[in-house]
Amino acid sequence: MTRKYFGTDGIRGRANTEPMTAETALRVAMAAATLFRRGDHRHRVVIGKDTRLSGYLLEPALTAGFIAKGMDVVLLGPLPTPAVAMLTSSLRADMGVMISASHNPYEDNGIKLFGPDGNKLSDDLEHQIEERMDGDLASDHAASDELGRASRLDDVIGRYVEYAKATYPGDNLEGMKIVVDCANGAAYKVAPTVLWELGAEVIPVAIHPNGRNINDKCGATHPQLMQEAVLLHGADIGIALDGDADRLIMADENGNRIDGDQLMGLIARSWMRAGRLRGNALVATVMSNLGLERYLASNNIVLIRTPVGDRYVVEAMREHGCNVGGEQSGHIVFSDYCTTGDGLIAALQVLSVIRESGRKASEVCAVFKPVPQILNNVRAPGSVLDHPKVREVIASAEKKIGASGRFVIRKSGTEPLVRVMAEGDDGALVQKLVTEICDAIKAVA
Repeated sequence: MTRKYFGTDGIRGRANTEPMTAETALRVAMAAATLFRRGDHRHRVVIGKDTRLSGYLLEPALTAGFIAKGMDVVLLGPLPTPAVAMLTSSLRADMGVMISASHNPYEDNGIKLFGPDGNKLSDDLEHQIEERMDGDLASDHAASDELGRASRLDDVIGRYVEYAKATYPGDNLEGMKIVVDCANGAAYKVAPTVLWELGAEVIPVAIHPNGRNINDKCGATHPQLMQEAVLLHGADIGIALDGDADRLIMADENGNRIDGDQLMGLIARSWMRAGRLRGNALVATVMSNLGLERYLASNNIVLIRTPVGDRYVVEAMREHGCNVGGEQSGHIVFSDYCTTGDGLIAALQVLSVIRESGRKASEVCAVFKPVPQILNNVRAPGSVLDHPKVREVIASAEKKIGASGRFVIRKSGTEPLVRVMAEGDDGALVQKLVTEICDAIKAVA
């Protein structure tokens, strides 16, 4: 199925350049509205955003599109993506929208859509919206007296704070000193508040968004700031969220980085021992480390792999009846609590395991030894992967690495890049083969 607008996580691009223009946002809203107007009731859509400057461009355009189709709009303001998903369901809305480019720099933005159950839309629904976007959208505009209305939800932050706190399995976080890096993004208010109200001593960093500093040398994609703050303040643990707070990277008391694979392995084992791990399985993407797969197998836990994207993780979790899944990058989904990755709620689950163990984070969170893994990004169109020379080099590399490792080579769904990932027990061989593949891609790009 060819996709014109949607990638692996909604529509994304450079702000004020197609497809991230006010005109396209207007058409997205009108097309989605025609799909989600079902029944005779008053229809409602909730819209949240992160802290990017271009949110002021896209939010009113989306609002206008929904109102033109007779849908009421509830504006949430800056709020994490998982909070928008939760409120879509909680407010009995017909759909939800998050304006965010997640971990990308401020120049980019994106539009993520949720159905009434708070889940991201399927490929089929996104395809239907794309078809309608390129069709006649003016034929069923609402009559003048049936236009939608726009309003803002009072105390939206308080609603999510209380929801997140209720997911913490323990009593409190008293006695813990926690650094939380909010990436100057959507969680800059809610994350420090949740941790403080649960009793922790909180050192918040990157909590002063100005529209341009989201993810700028901070957050889950740049965890060094959080790691340094942990050491500077003698904290027990560090938490780094990304711009829309749907992913999590942590650091132990020594400032050592803890990625999503380690966190998922920790929780899966803990929940299995507690009888909470449904399906006796963990869902993760093809990017998760081979070391995680081996570790889970040693604990009699099955690893179910999916394509990259937390939407595909959630779909597989529903299909297989699992309640824990995620990505190495830090999207971690607990379907007992949320329908999408939630960095803050994931952090609370990890903190509860550490508290229960009575040990330091460094003794608890590094649950397996990763297999040497290398990920390189090459700026090139995805079509280069069909080039005979590139296919030849990839086939040769796969033969050389054999059963001791694996490759994942794919076009990025969010940026104009080809991502080359390889892992194996022989780190030097992995590096050599990745270099050969990247050189072949560059040569024909």
